[in-house]
Amino acid sequence: MYKSELKKKGWFDLEDILFLGLLFVYLGFLLWVKEKINIMHDYHYTKVKETDKKAYTRIMGIAMIVIGIGCLLTDVASLFIGGAKSGIVFGGSFTIGILMMLYGQIKYNHGLF
Repeated sequence: MYKSELKKKGWFDLEDILFLGLLFVYLGFLLWVKEKINIMHDYHYTKVKETDKKAYTRIMGIAMIVIGIGCLLTDVASLFIGGAKSGIVFGGSFTIGILMMLYGQIKYNHGLF
């Protein structure tokens, strides 16, 4: 299939995955290093104690960076491997990132919402 045919079917281009990876890394940086908790929906951190906000933003930021790095590595892997096999890298990092986020939500927010 040609690139234009894949785009019509909803597949991502490598540039899209690269952009998403950089976006996730940037948002993770804002959460972890800058502690900008306000970039999240407020219901995600309504029950987080003031003393736990640093730890909460740290775990959530690292999780976002893990997902972003997974996108970037998938982009690089697709250059060498190609096809769905490169998605294994993303699947692993996405799973790790989501599990970290769930851990942070349950531990610091005492639930998902």
